[in-house]
Parts: sequence; C-alpha cells; structure tokens
Amino acid sequence: MLRSRVRALRHGVLATAIVLFVCLVVALLSWLSYSDGRAALAAMTAREVGSVVSFADGAVEVRWPSGSARVPHEDGARFVGRQTQVAFDPADPSRAVIPGSDLLLETDRALGGVTFSCAVALLVLVAGGVRVLLAVRSARSAPVTASVRRIRLQSGLMVRSWLEVDGPVERWLPVYYDPVLVTLPSPVSVELRGGRVAVVDGVTLYPSGRAVTKHPRGRRLDNPARPDPEVRAPRGLRPQLRVDAVFMVPAPFVGLFWAYLDGSGFTGWITATLVAAVLGLWWGAFRGSDPS
Repeated sequence: MLRSRVRALRHGVLATAIVLFVCLVVALLSWLSYSDGRAALAAMTAREVGSVVSFADGAVEVRWPSGSARVPHEDGARFVGRQTQVAFDPADPSRAVIPGSDLLLETDRALGGVTFSCAVALLVLVAGGVRVLLAVRSARSAPVTASVRRIRLQSGLMVRSWLEVDGPVERWLPVYYDPVLVTLPSPVSVELRGGRVAVVDGVTLYPSGRAVTKHPRGRRLDNPARPDPEVRAPRGLRPQLRVDAVFMVPAPFVGLFWAYLDGSGFTGWITATLVAAVLGLWWGAFRGSDPS
C-alpha cells in the first residue's frame, strides 16, 4: 500500500514543485519589473494637457505649455495631432507618459504576470490538495470485493489506466499508474473502498478522476487474461516524465497565441511557453498518465 501511495504522491509532488518553481521565478521577475515601472511613474506627479506633434522611431513628441518630451509609444502614430493628458516629472519634464504609452503598458503587464503566476500556483495546489483528500477519505471506507479488468485508453495525447468494474451497473474508474497494473490478470478480484480506491495484492491503486458509468472515450487496449510474468513494467519517475513530456509540445504555440493577444513580444512568448510547458507536465501527473 505504501509503495503505490508514495509513487503517485511523488509524481504529483514533483510535477507540482516544478510548476511552483517556474511560477515563483516568473512572479519574482514580473514583480521586479513592476516595481521599477511603479517607481518611475511615482515621480510623475505633474499633470497638464499637451499635444502630440509627431511620431518617429517608436516614440511620440509631446508638447505642453511648460515643456516637451519624447514618449515611447508603440501605437503613437494614430495620436499625432491630438490633445492628450500628460503626466511628467516636475524636476525633469523629459520624463513623461501619456495614456497607452509603453511604460504604462509594461507596468500593467508586469503586474498581470505576478497575478497570473500566483493564480496558477494556487490552482495546482488546490486541485492537488482536493485530489489527495478525496483519496484519503475513500481509503478509510469499508472494503467491497469486486471483479475488475485493467484497460488502457488513449484519448488525444493522454494515455490512462482504468479499472473496468463489473456489477449491476458497470463502471470505469481511472487510477494512477503502478507497475502492478502491467501484470494484473483480467478479470481479477479486488477490494474497492468508497468506490474509488482499489486494493490489489496489498497494493493500493488511487483514483486519478471520478468513476463513470459510460464507457470513456479513447482507443482501448485490454490487459491479457494471463499477462506474461516476465514482462518488465516501467518503474521510477523517469519513464513517467518521458511520457508526460508530450504535453509540453503545444507550449510554444500557446506562448505565441498569448504573446499575440497581449502584445508582449518575445518576453511574453517565452514566459507563457514556460508556464504552459510545466502545466503540461503537471496535467499528465494530475490526470494519471500511464507510461506502460
């Protein structure tokens, strides 16, 4: 029982730790950028109405009664000839911003990076905590003997192990991978606790999702009735991580989409790609990918 629990828990904890580390780095870098932007904006206490007189090299020329400045503005061409509110440093009027200027956008994006990283970290912690609590509560329930068959189902990039539970109402229970599944006869009698936790030959198989009464979608592969005892089941977390790495493949495309929506360029792309990649690893661990 301990072996299976430790394996599933180690896999989940490792994937969660990777996500938390990346989120911490992204949040820290975003916070430093936000602090710099906020400090620069804090000095711009003076306000006047000025005019945008020209745009060149990614910056607009802004003039107001008491001064002028060149303000970096990626979309400044459409503001030429218009009046606008100007915030500037009274001790150095060349330091100024107008609505939509690059400094304001970068500061907002940096704050968004902090918020997003914290939200992702909180999500994986809550989801993992709920999964563990449900498994522990089910493990304490009275056991019921049932006949099950182990099957593997591939749906998209995900391959999972399921227990097909016989009974008046046939059910399918997804479980976290354990090497015992590879040599499990089909069918075999197991103990079910709370309808979610299965005990096979003293090994506890924990659920990787809720049981369903409709056959789950995916390409099905059944265990042999009498598996070859010489078959070596994948052990350790290295084979598991190799399988989970497939969920990192979409990450660069997610990063491109995010950078396009956010207008954050290469920095936004690399940040979103990293977060999406580690979330892919975590998703494989959370859903119970099968490396066999």
